Order: sequence, then structure tokens, then C-alpha cells
Amino acid sequence: MTPPAPPRLHHIAVQTADLGNSVDWYREYFGCRPTWSTDVFSPLTRERLPGIVVMAEVEAAGMRFHLFEYAGTDGRRPPPDRARFQHVCLAAESSAELRERRAHWLAVRDSGRFVFAHDEEPTEIVVDDDGVESFYFLDVNGLEFEFTHIPEGPA
Repeated sequence: MTPPAPPRLHHIAVQTADLGNSVDWYREYFGCRPTWSTDVFSPLTRERLPGIVVMAEVEAAGMRFHLFEYAGTDGRRPPPDRARFQHVCLAAESSAELRERRAHWLAVRDSGRFVFAHDEEPTEIVVDDDGVESFYFLDVNGLEFEFTHIPEGPA
């Protein structure tokens, strides 16, 4: 199976113990501006990020960060050995491309040419209330990625 064209980056997701502090830092250091925030999440998001309570997007020059906070952090910093990077999200230009990318992941896995750190299939493609479609998957090292398709029109 021929791989689809290289994707473009959509966002980098970062977990934080203090969302306000993080938003302010990304604004000050990168010149980001907040574009939206939410405390309403799909079942898939709640499954992938248990305990998530709030998320905000900040953006500068087309670079997006999704900053999110978990319940019970109360502004405490996580231990130094706990990962705070959560996933990289890549953009699909259409629903069809999203399905093609999921099928391609399965074909590459089924080729038997690779050893995966975790035996976890990609999630099903889900559609949120705004029509945004996405699925999550792991690379051979267990690093999480997301592919998303955001339809044109009002957000």
C-alpha cells in the first residue's frame, strides 16, 4: 500500500498542572494568542485523557498548542520523571484521507515488518458535536499521535 502524502502538523498537546500559567507563558514566550477553551469532552477524549477537566488552544503563526489540565493537580508540578507531552496531532484534508490513514496504519502493522512497544490498535474514527473527526494511534515506540479532519465552516 502506498503511503498518503506527508501530513501537516495540526497541534501539539501538552498536559499542565496550571492552565492559566501555561497560557500566559505561551503568550509571553511564543507570542501565542488564545483561540478557544472547553471543559466539555467527547467519550474518546475522556478515555484517552482520564481526569481531563479543561483544555485551551493557543496559536501563533499557524503553530497550535492544546494545553490541558487534569483534575486534582491544584497547580502542583508533576514529578520530573512524569511525561507532560501527550500527543502530536496531524491534519487530514478530508474524511476520506482520515479513513485512508487509519487503514494504512493497519496495513503497515499487519505487514509484520515492525515490532511495536504496545499491542494497541488505533481508535475508531469518532465525530464530535462540531463535526470534527479524529482517531488516535501509537507509533512503534508507544508515542501517541492523533489524525484529525476539521470540516470547513463555522467552528
